Amino acid sequence: MTTTLRPAGPLQQTPDGARSRTYDVCVNSRRVGTVELGTLAETGRRAAGVIRSLAVDEPDRRRGRGTVAVLAAEEVLRGWGCDQATASVPADAAVALRMATALGYTERSRTMAKDLAGPPPGPPGRLDVRPMTEAEFGPWAARSAERFAAGWAAHGVPEDRARAKAEASRRRYLPDGLATEGASLHVAVLDGVPVGHLWTGRADPPSGEEGAFVYDIEVADALRGQGHGRELMLFAERVALDAGEHRIGLHVFADNTPALRLYESLGYRATRVHCFKPLL
Repeated sequence: MTTTLRPAGPLQQTPDGARSRTYDVCVNSRRVGTVELGTLAETGRRAAGVIRSLAVDEPDRRRGRGTVAVLAAEEVLRGWGCDQATASVPADAAVALRMATALGYTERSRTMAKDLAGPPPGPPGRLDVRPMTEAEFGPWAARSAERFAAGWAAHGVPEDRARAKAEASRRRYLPDGLATEGASLHVAVLDGVPVGHLWTGRADPPSGEEGAFVYDIEVADALRGQGHGRELMLFAERVALDAGEHRIGLHVFADNTPALRLYESLGYRATRVHCFKPLL
């Protein structure tokens, strides 16, 4: 039997160059599932492909249909000029995660979340956490963008695309700087000296989460491992609860072991695993 992809709708393309299309997964022309493919906005020499969803009908599962469909999807993405395929898998989808690993996908990062219950955590311990000022916003934004781009570049994203991703993130989530609706930016101060920053806001719908979201947290290198990150994370919960949210999420790279241990100790659990594979 031959498993193929058959277009189920027209190719969509946005002004920034991003593509998307839905395909039927077919076995000898019989439809057995669907797969949705896309690309991120074109930056640099090549585009990044995304396998947005894959579903195989129950009677045809456990027959290798999904595996062949993913391989066929990768060929489509290559034809679109993509040098990488990415996919986000629910953390509890054990079969899908095993398939991704078997096909050569590597976990790059994960989304984690925690359900919140009142009352809010008490005030920070040694830290004084206050709102960020306009004078502080510019330098912080520039440094945050550099750290953001460097983080993605260190995890398999070409440098030009990582920088474009950082700029797109700023435009999307902080279009009006400190005045951006729903955004909360704070500075952590120890003995009168700024030692950290925290940016929280509403979760972005594509993340698959609802509620509050920790977009950026930073503690000065020399002061890490002293509990300040925990204090800031508890402060983030307080901000979320004060805003009427009852769930908070975040994104973390899979190899950031100290951060993962901190989040897990605070009750966060993985909700989605984000994988990638070079398309040679």
